[in-house]
Amino acid sequence: MPAVLRRFSTVYGASPSQLLVVSGAFALTAYAVLLLVPNPSATRMLVWFLAAVVLHDLVLFPVYAAADRLLRLGTGALRRGEDPGPVNYVRLPVLGSGLLLLVFLPGIIRQGEFTYHAATGQTQQPFLGRWLLLTAVMFAVSGLCYLIRTLRGRRAGTSRGGR
Repeated sequence: MPAVLRRFSTVYGASPSQLLVVSGAFALTAYAVLLLVPNPSATRMLVWFLAAVVLHDLVLFPVYAAADRLLRLGTGALRRGEDPGPVNYVRLPVLGSGLLLLVFLPGIIRQGEFTYHAATGQTQQPFLGRWLLLTAVMFAVSGLCYLIRTLRGRRAGTSRGGR
């Protein structure tokens, strides 16, 4: 039986469990679509979803792939052929900041200000300041972690007789 599984994995390109998980995800998606079909706003949701996919794949992905490549070139990681060590200390806070921006963008640009105020009794004014503060904290923590990593690396190099 292992030979059959090995042959399947070679032909399919992944393990049978991966095929099972992907099939389950497609089944769940099909079920969700069937639940939404009678919904009158299903067409709007489909158009929104397709626009999001097109926007990501054709616009955003090339932009952040190019920015990442420039960052790696700037640090010299691409030329030296090493893993992108210091680049990851920039990637993580950028990713966190981008996700927070995506989640809180309606509050930051004060979309639905009247509804938000009616529901909570608060204004949306602090959203931008809080997002900027969280972004600064993420970059500061990431920079601190990189500094600690660099100092530990230097200390380890000097304790082994390196210069």
